[in-house]
Amino acid sequence: MLSKGLEPYHRLGGIGLEAAGDQGCLACGNCVDSCPVLRREPERFGKTDQRTSMALEAIVGEDCEQCCSCVLACPQVDTDIKDYIVDDYVVEVIPQSGKLRNLLDHYLLIPVALLIGIVLGLFIAR
Repeated sequence: MLSKGLEPYHRLGGIGLEAAGDQGCLACGNCVDSCPVLRREPERFGKTDQRTSMALEAIVGEDCEQCCSCVLACPQVDTDIKDYIVDDYVVEVIPQSGKLRNLLDHYLLIPVALLIGIVLGLFIAR
């Protein structure tokens, strides 16, 4: 969780980003809905009926997996922070296989494109 309060020493300056405008929680519940801990253990919802980031922190607590799905789901988090998480943090957490991805991108795309072309050609010809 990235919310550690609004004090200047709790900012995201360590990664070169500043929180944009101290935007508060909207209580939209996107973070609660995206949390894998709560999806696995829905009985935790009984602790509170609030759908805020602070309630999420209280419900999950030490069991947080640091997956950042709550941050990525939040409409109030600055896009620079989301970009950092996607580009740098998530890559470290979930190792990517570049070799396999490139193989699939180049060689699987050709048959799929041909199949789509054939199907479209059949429908247009009729």
